[in-house]
Amino acid sequence: MKYTRLLVYRLLAGIFVVTVVGVGLLTFLIVDIQTERYTNLSTASAQRLSDIVKRSTQHSMLLNHREDIYRIIQTIGSEPGIEAIRIYNKKGEVSYSTVEKEVNTTVDMDAEACVGCHLSGQSSVVTPANEELVRTYTNPAGHSVIGVITPIKNQKSCSEADCHVHPPEQTILGVLDVMLTLDETERYIEDLRKTQYAGGVALLLLLTGFCGVFLWRTVNIPVQRLTEGTIAVMNGDLDHSINVQTKDEIGFLTKSFNHMTVTLKRTQEELQLLNQTLEERVQKKTEELGRAQKNLIQVEKMVSLGTLAATVAHELNNPLEGILTYAKLIRKRLNASGGTLSDEQRKEVVEELSMIADETARCGNIVKNLLLFSRRKVGEFKRNDLRGLVEQSAKLVEHHLKMHNIARQMELSDGLPEVECDGEQIQQMLLALQINAVEAMQNEGTLTITLRRISEGVVMLTVGDTGVGIRPEDLPHVFEPFYTTKKEGKGTGLGLAVVYGIVERHHGTITVDSAPNKGTTFTIHLPIDRT
Repeated sequence: MKYTRLLVYRLLAGIFVVTVVGVGLLTFLIVDIQTERYTNLSTASAQRLSDIVKRSTQHSMLLNHREDIYRIIQTIGSEPGIEAIRIYNKKGEVSYSTVEKEVNTTVDMDAEACVGCHLSGQSSVVTPANEELVRTYTNPAGHSVIGVITPIKNQKSCSEADCHVHPPEQTILGVLDVMLTLDETERYIEDLRKTQYAGGVALLLLLTGFCGVFLWRTVNIPVQRLTEGTIAVMNGDLDHSINVQTKDEIGFLTKSFNHMTVTLKRTQEELQLLNQTLEERVQKKTEELGRAQKNLIQVEKMVSLGTLAATVAHELNNPLEGILTYAKLIRKRLNASGGTLSDEQRKEVVEELSMIADETARCGNIVKNLLLFSRRKVGEFKRNDLRGLVEQSAKLVEHHLKMHNIARQMELSDGLPEVECDGEQIQQMLLALQINAVEAMQNEGTLTITLRRISEGVVMLTVGDTGVGIRPEDLPHVFEPFYTTKKEGKGTGLGLAVVYGIVERHHGTITVDSAPNKGTTFTIHLPIDRT
């Protein structure tokens, strides 16, 4: 399985994305808050410094000691982090500055230090909000600078001083401009940013690693064992057991899986035992059925031979009666003539002897066909002329048909291939079907036999009659052994069962089509090649 398809990988990927977003937002907020905090501290420092300068120079301004004011500004301005300190008069001239070349210069009203109080370079003054007195800009050297403008108001103590030349109505005497560099603050912010980002990355890696190890141990390993167990069971290994001791859903699933494999193994063993005994029982029953079928075939053969023997005995009785009668007549004539016969008597004797010979030959044919049928071997499969077998069986029942006044129609196709079969059993089957048809027609009707090829490897044989037919409720049982609708003593119920067994042994099929008073037709399909 590909690594990216693992469940733990997808869970870890989701956790990683959520953690990245969460840690990133948290780090950004911390850095932003700290940046604003440092900026506010720098602003507060600039404002305190401006207030210190203002308070430090207030007394010197009242006494108009310019040298003292200059020294105070220079002393404070020399402190690290102070960009410059300026004092502007009301005309925009630089009265004092830590940068000597700026003294007595006039600044433009559009300069960054003036736009907070003067609109678009105008000399009129507005009172700005406190936040507008603080500005941040970049000096020519590229360093960030924060500046705080503090107006120097004309206080009462100032306007009433002896040295003061400003009238009381002048509210603003000048502006104190204090500028501090933000290099140190920016370094602090940059260090903070790096620290926070490094901490965020470390936290991200720590959380991801912890989640990865946790998911790998609690999810991936149990799921992998479940997968391996499923594959093992799929391959037939029902002895496979999964060792997971957790008490969560995966642990419950694992216990259920182990219980399932134990149940499957027990069921499989029971089925194997059942199959073993079932095969033995089926084999035993098959052998018993085989023996019973052989017995049925033999019984039916004897029954068919008995029926045929009765018919043959009846048929032999007629010619034998004629033979006996003509023999007695000849003896009387010979005794009456004293051994001398006239031509007319000799002619009559010859005719009577011819009749005796014909009747004797007819008896011999009947006995010959009966012996031919009884001497065939059982169970011998070989190529046989099926048409010849049909014709031979028809001869065996020919006298039976005449005795019951039954007509016969035969439609046998020419050029049929030889069929692999047991000729003796096929004859027995044909004999049983024909005798059954004769008994169903009650001394009149038509027996129809057809034989033709219906496909490359199958021939179809039908035996039909115009007898009383079979009731619908009896049709499903016609091939059952010992099932008969004939009167007691008139049938054994074995004939059609033996016929069915013979057809099955030849890998064929037999069907019956019948209705009351509409006759019955048996249709048999036999393969030309048994295998």
